[in-house]
Amino acid sequence: MSLSASSLWLIPALPLLAAALTATLPRSRAGLAAAIAIGALALSFLLSCGALVTALAAPGEHLYSNFIWFDLGLGTVRLGWLLDPLTALMCTMVTFVGTLIFIFSSAYMHDDDRAKQFFCFLSLFAAAMLGLLVANSLLLLFICWELVGLASYLLIGFWFHKPSVAAAAKKAFITTRIGDIGFLLGLLWLNDATGSLLFYDGGKGVLETGALSALAAQTTFGGLAVSTAIGLLLFCGAIGKSGQFPLHVWLPDAMEGPTPVSALIHAATMVAAGVFLIARIFPLMEADKLLAAVPVHALSVVATIGAITALLGAFIAIAQNDLKRILAFSTVSQLGYMMLALGVGAPSAAIFHLLTHAFFKALLFLGAGSVIHAAHHEQDIRQLGGLSAKMKLTFATFAIGTMALVGVPLFFSGFWSKEAILHAAHGWQVSHFPFYAALLGVVLTAFYNTRLISEVFFGHGRSRSANHAHENSSVMTTPLVILAFFAIALGFLGAPAYPWIPAKLSGEAAVHGHSLFDGVGLMALSVVLVALGVGAGFALYGRKTRTSSTARDPLEQALPRVFAALAARLGFDELYTATVGRLNAALATFSDLLDRWVFDAVIRFLTRLGQFAGIVNRETDEDLLNGGFDATSQSLRSTGQAYSRAQSGDAHGYLRVIAAGFVLLLLAVLLGGVR
Repeated sequence: MSLSASSLWLIPALPLLAAALTATLPRSRAGLAAAIAIGALALSFLLSCGALVTALAAPGEHLYSNFIWFDLGLGTVRLGWLLDPLTALMCTMVTFVGTLIFIFSSAYMHDDDRAKQFFCFLSLFAAAMLGLLVANSLLLLFICWELVGLASYLLIGFWFHKPSVAAAAKKAFITTRIGDIGFLLGLLWLNDATGSLLFYDGGKGVLETGALSALAAQTTFGGLAVSTAIGLLLFCGAIGKSGQFPLHVWLPDAMEGPTPVSALIHAATMVAAGVFLIARIFPLMEADKLLAAVPVHALSVVATIGAITALLGAFIAIAQNDLKRILAFSTVSQLGYMMLALGVGAPSAAIFHLLTHAFFKALLFLGAGSVIHAAHHEQDIRQLGGLSAKMKLTFATFAIGTMALVGVPLFFSGFWSKEAILHAAHGWQVSHFPFYAALLGVVLTAFYNTRLISEVFFGHGRSRSANHAHENSSVMTTPLVILAFFAIALGFLGAPAYPWIPAKLSGEAAVHGHSLFDGVGLMALSVVLVALGVGAGFALYGRKTRTSSTARDPLEQALPRVFAALAARLGFDELYTATVGRLNAALATFSDLLDRWVFDAVIRFLTRLGQFAGIVNRETDEDLLNGGFDATSQSLRSTGQAYSRAQSGDAHGYLRVIAAGFVLLLLAVLLGGVR
């Protein structure tokens, strides 16, 4: 089975139709809503597999189908669908992982009164994400990008009756909009500079040689290439969506939503959108690479931001006690690795890590959801413990996901995708900072994950919830098993001996294997760093587990100030509250005063002036003009009435008047003659 580029719209259309259908169902039909949502996304997965077959049959080509959306003035607005290995692999991953998350959600949300709405929002989210992936137009991508933001707001704030949940949803929505302002400005600038927003259009697309050469040849303020400026503006959107420094603060708070939402947003979909965007526009981002005179290169900024984010997320995860927040900061860190890979010029390594991360991080989030569901919604790791014996299947799959994330060598997918990034960063000649940051991140990732698994699964239960926990139903555990399988197997499609995924992403027709011992020194260093992190974590948390929920954390005992700073997320939220928040509050206060005492005063003055003018107009019109006119009219009317009485139409009366007049005239003549 294959799927042409002109039929790609069917992939997002199916979950969009499911969202429309479930929106019309009564609240009591949650089971039917779940079935519709799962079935629609499963069909989209089959179509995605067909698209993958088509894309792989034409390696290195960009198959597209453009169409006119509407006429606008002297031109037309055109959109289109794009099919290449990047699109096909991403669609296949999103639909497959999404289907498993949907199935897990049917059990996790079974007792929720608003489960029907939940599946409606999930389907809308999936449709928007898939629309973003298949777009051959930056405008269409941006439309779906904003729909993803809307759907994520609805899902994060699903339990909006909790103030913390409502605040988290608003924080996510507003923070990502900040980045989207840059995205929109870049989009408008690109359209103005090239006259198009289509990626590929027979040589006239914005990612094709003609447009890229023209953009790189032009300079703007500070000698910056226009391609660089536009690329950095578009990167602002990716910073917001993918939780990069400094807009990373929304992503951990998004854990307030239901756990399946956390798995969907933090694994395969929303946060991956920013990485996908930079991978999609990578030709634009690297257009300035041959220009030596420019003050900054776009990819250098991406690499630096990615390296900072990778370290920042890993450090903060060390001191968190909320199970889902640890995984959230882990996601921040891993997204930093992906951006780092893009920045050092290795988009294939970035997408390979995105794909492996989608599976093992979805596994970890759903595993966390299984723990939380079994422990009566307890997610403080200090209150858990001893769950390995009570939840053996959850523990086994969670351990596989953890080893994939840590990068345990050879048998876990995260090892191979992480190594690809390390090798790319090592070969980057611009700066060694991303490479050293990535190496330090390896140690930290191994450490905080060892802490997490020791606190949750080892030792003894430290609360009633943990002691009464038990394994969940097969509806929840089966997706864990499937994801665990791919958390292992997917790595072998990118290993040096058989780099199938990187080869297809780079457009190579054949897979060229490399020796397992290529770069063995760096690989050995990575293994040593993983062992160092695991060993340090086991020494502090695994060798002697926590005895009670109130016991002090070993790292906190050793480094109290450092631990407190990391637990407080390095104070970024407080910093933003004290700076941006206060500035916003001050501007709001100023705007309120301006509105009350200036604009309102002017409006009140104009209102009173209008009222006065109305009174003057009324008095002048009614009393002077109308009064004088009415008096004159009345006088004329009276005269006319008096005159009209003489016009009786009686001939005898007229003769009598004539006769009387004749007599009077005769008398006047006679009297005059006598004188």
